[in-house]
Amino acid sequence: MSETSAQKHNFQAEVAQLLHLVTHSLYSNPEIFLRELISNASDACDKLRFEGINQPEYYENDPELQVRVTLDQDNKTITISDNGIGLSQQEAIDHLGTIAKSGTKDFVSKLTGDQKSDAQLIGQFGVGFYSGFIVADKITVESRRAGLDTSEGVRWISAGTGEFEVEQISKEGRGTDIILHLREDALDYLQSYKVKQIINKYSDHISLPIQMQKEVWQEEEAAEGEESKGGQYVKTDEWEAINSASALWTRNKSEITAEQYEEFYKNLSHDFAAPLAWAHNRVEGSTEYTQLLYVPSKAPQDIFTREAKAGIKLYVKRVFIMDNADNLIPNYLRFVQGVVDSADLPLNVSRELLQESRDVKTIREGNTRRILTMLDNLAKSEDEKDQEKFQNFYREFGAVLKEGLGEDLSNRERILKLLRYATSSNDDVSTSLADYKARMQQGQKAIYYVTAESLNAAKNSPQLEVFKKKDIEVLLMSERVDEWAMNFVHEFDGTPLQNVSKGAVDLGDLQDAEEQKALEAAAEQFKPVVEKLTDSLKDKTKEVRVTTRLVDSPACLVTGEGELSPQLVRMLKDAGQPVPEMKPILEINPEHPLVKKLDGSAQFDDLANVIFDQALIAEGGLPEDPAEYIKRINSLLLA
Repeated sequence: MSETSAQKHNFQAEVAQLLHLVTHSLYSNPEIFLRELISNASDACDKLRFEGINQPEYYENDPELQVRVTLDQDNKTITISDNGIGLSQQEAIDHLGTIAKSGTKDFVSKLTGDQKSDAQLIGQFGVGFYSGFIVADKITVESRRAGLDTSEGVRWISAGTGEFEVEQISKEGRGTDIILHLREDALDYLQSYKVKQIINKYSDHISLPIQMQKEVWQEEEAAEGEESKGGQYVKTDEWEAINSASALWTRNKSEITAEQYEEFYKNLSHDFAAPLAWAHNRVEGSTEYTQLLYVPSKAPQDIFTREAKAGIKLYVKRVFIMDNADNLIPNYLRFVQGVVDSADLPLNVSRELLQESRDVKTIREGNTRRILTMLDNLAKSEDEKDQEKFQNFYREFGAVLKEGLGEDLSNRERILKLLRYATSSNDDVSTSLADYKARMQQGQKAIYYVTAESLNAAKNSPQLEVFKKKDIEVLLMSERVDEWAMNFVHEFDGTPLQNVSKGAVDLGDLQDAEEQKALEAAAEQFKPVVEKLTDSLKDKTKEVRVTTRLVDSPACLVTGEGELSPQLVRMLKDAGQPVPEMKPILEINPEHPLVKKLDGSAQFDDLANVIFDQALIAEGGLPEDPAEYIKRINSLLLA
């Protein structure tokens, strides 16, 4: 075997930190290493299937894909071998020496040393290879990429410290051998019965055979007349499959246990936590396909980044085609993991063809309906565990789901039924729009809501004062997506939705005639002050008017109907988007002492600007000139 001299490389800093955690018993369940490495081997075979569609020569003379697990008692090693796509020398350096995913610094910053939470993070970031260091004090990887010459193999060696060695070797067969040199406290994993149990538990569903050497019982020879001395299991040259080697999604639902569904999810997603729920269906009709879709229990770290991808694996007639098939699920359900196996798509389908395919559109719509139905069933269930699952889902993914209000017109009503909010009467994020409607006061014609940048800001918004006075419940929307999403929603179940910070407050039958008369009288009485305020604040507001919506505050800012709110304007500016210049409306409370002080004040302009800026601060904004604002406050305090 010809070899080149080994070259030393340092691990990426994030990998070094990760390895430190792994080697200090990060995983609470050490046997998980075998699941992770077998899963990676299976993925490598799937990738060969895909690339082999257009380049059948990659199969060389070895068309039967498989994973093999070899136990070597003498050398104290476990070897996980596959004849999949393999690695080139550069790929070994890139994939085994770095975390090949964006946001690694953010990933490492979130590692806490807590075994449970860190294990979930590692699963989400797809770095299961390093789990081998749970049981090994050295790992050797020997690999050759399909299509490369036998002299272009690579050997990668590391003791899990700060560096690794890479050298070129000759390797006859394509694929990868991962050799774990076991630590003294992990020698139990050399017992074949234990390894078989782990494979049956975690990897039975892998769709290609996982093989181990067949063992036969060999009796020890006894002298004539003596009793048998017993015997031992001896490895043969035959290999036998340890798993059922049938893709889980192809089996009948009645044959699959909840534990098997959960283990398949963990293998599929590299998540260490069980999923919240799943849906498994074979769909027949004009388009035939099988869907096995999961809702995770925790959002990945990159859920709100542009790089976030839907975790759907696409198969065609059980042949793996691609990971992260975005076209099979809408963007607002990108947290869903699973498998779709189509009977109709061509084997050489590409991402570009997926965008144009009518079958893909049908599958996407079917997947969307199935996920929304699954979530709706959880939300409606009277079972306490299902309710906990839905609350867990909403905490993790509610903000992402809201994106569907603007992206999916056909399912908007279904999405609306799933949304939950805190209200002015209930701080818990548990009120549905249907719950709100059921509690509406007699004569109330609209569902009232307010948007803000935090729950406290929403709860204490000046716009709520008259509603609190009249005991009218208001939905509190405090996530950034709410501002954008509610632009696409105008009613629910026939009842209009009204943003209390847009337009003049109109309580309809809930506002009596005396209050309306008082407003008209105040508007007439304060007309000179309003005109003077309009002139003084002409660069900041487009209108000043008297309102009855305020009880304790001197003033508030409102937006005209159909205009962008101040929060949405700030969000667009933060995102670098061009925003048209917009001025809010200033509404004043004629009963407030500060407003009354305006009439005849020698410091009218200072007082007017302070009232405006305080209203702006109450809405989460900042004065254009904070120094000038402080100067005015000080001037008024000293007057």
